[in-house]
Amino acid sequence: MLELEKQILFVAKSLIGYGCIRSKFDNINKFLTCKGPSMEPTIYSEDILITEHISPRLNRISRGDVVIARSPNNPRKHICKRVTGLSGEKIKCGTTTHIVPRGHVWLEGDNAFNSTDSREFGSLPAGLIRGRCVWRIWPLSDLGRLDSLQNWQMERF
Repeated sequence: MLELEKQILFVAKSLIGYGCIRSKFDNINKFLTCKGPSMEPTIYSEDILITEHISPRLNRISRGDVVIARSPNNPRKHICKRVTGLSGEKIKCGTTTHIVPRGHVWLEGDNAFNSTDSREFGSLPAGLIRGRCVWRIWPLSDLGRLDSLQNWQMERF
């Protein structure tokens, strides 16, 4: 019986350790599946990404980052968009110029013709940003870091 108790104790310790590691990993990184065409051609619907959650907490979000944020229209949903403007910057949308207020960001989808973003709902409080997308892990043919900032800047200007 002593051997059985040791095995049960070992399994219990392993499960607790796994739970702690998993909990810490989830607070740092998360896997998510993107849905919708708003970020095409950078991210397609059903792409699976890894996000990190430290940058938003430390206010280290930069222009060009692809982020996950709570939707200002429906707090139960999350949106995946690119940061195109930071606090204090002027953003031109057609004939209108917007100034991004302090503590806010301007988010736009890469697919301008099929994206609900700051052009519709205005600047977003930075506190609604939940994570920064860093890696695409699916599809395997596109596996890699999301370093689309350079491509985005070249296409935009």
